[in-house]
Amino acid sequence: MDSSSPANFYDFLDRMKHPASVDLVRSIKSFIVSFSFHAADAERDGKKLQDFLLTMEAAIKDHPLWYGATEEEIDSAIEGLEKYLMTKLFSRTFASSLADVKRDKEISEKICLLQNFVRPEHLDISREIQNETSWLLAEKELQKINAFKAPREKLLCILNCCRVINNLLLNVSMSTDRRPAGADDFLPVLIYVTIKANPPQFHSNLKYIQLYRRQSRLISEAAYYFTNMVSVESFILELDAKSLSMDENEFERNMRKAELASAENLRPVDSEPASSSGEPNPITRRHGKEIKIGETYPYMEAEVGELRVGDVEDLLKLYKEVVIKYSNLCDAVHSLSLDKALALAGADHRSHMPHTLRSHPRNEGNSDVSSSDLAEESPTN
Repeated sequence: MDSSSPANFYDFLDRMKHPASVDLVRSIKSFIVSFSFHAADAERDGKKLQDFLLTMEAAIKDHPLWYGATEEEIDSAIEGLEKYLMTKLFSRTFASSLADVKRDKEISEKICLLQNFVRPEHLDISREIQNETSWLLAEKELQKINAFKAPREKLLCILNCCRVINNLLLNVSMSTDRRPAGADDFLPVLIYVTIKANPPQFHSNLKYIQLYRRQSRLISEAAYYFTNMVSVESFILELDAKSLSMDENEFERNMRKAELASAENLRPVDSEPASSSGEPNPITRRHGKEIKIGETYPYMEAEVGELRVGDVEDLLKLYKEVVIKYSNLCDAVHSLSLDKALALAGADHRSHMPHTLRSHPRNEGNSDVSSSDLAEESPTN
């Protein structure tokens, strides 16, 4: 079984509820509180997390609860600790700077433009390795990345995407007289799949994995695929006509057409056309500014007959974004409700610490680590 599977994660939480774990729990609490005392600094925070994981690994190896444990069991415990810590610290560490948010927006907008005209042949992807079914599977794995908070699980979305592509290339090379697939075949396909997927908060997810995934686990296959994905980000950000098998004038024309199409969907309020019914689009307000519903939600006023086949992909992406946002909102509301209930019950009168390692109400004794807000499904391996 994978050392960081859900079963092993909950085994870690169960051990933390044992009375003998009081010293470990105290260290974890202290780390979370001290981590939050300082202003966010990605590089410093990443080093702090990595140092703490190394310190805790040494402590767990010498701890009575892991007496006689194998290396795999110790590794499982540290994986569980990483997931727990980063789930608790997620809002502080993910997309923590305006620069990261800006980069996410920049790359997402550029990908949206490229989706309008970039085709496999523009990246010199040969017909033999063009397989829309496999590519769609790889895209879906990459699009899952925002559904998880643990660095390992985000990384696994990237690994699964890359493995689908690699398996495709291997199958093609085995069934034909082609030479074994290499980086010259793999990277262009990964670029194309990423453009088609337009993974949410692409830059922030890569940075989060790089800073907060255990360094001892960002090696071998994981390091190779992750490095390729970082290269994809750089390639897309710098992409121009010279990056593609496309005439420079054609590239510029395509970019202008894509920008015009994008602007058409984001017209300013004073130039927004009437809806299909002939009535002006409804207006709402956001942060004191008038926003037309049709401007922010382009399909809100559309009729069935107005939709085109090409709109299905956009609608699917919007649907997934809504589901993810709704799920995150539900988790936040649940967490706030639980905090309020515990406060009213006087469960938190002994400590001024935030709701990081409070006891689960159903457990007794040393139940300082709660799993109720960490029950998230791991991506398929």
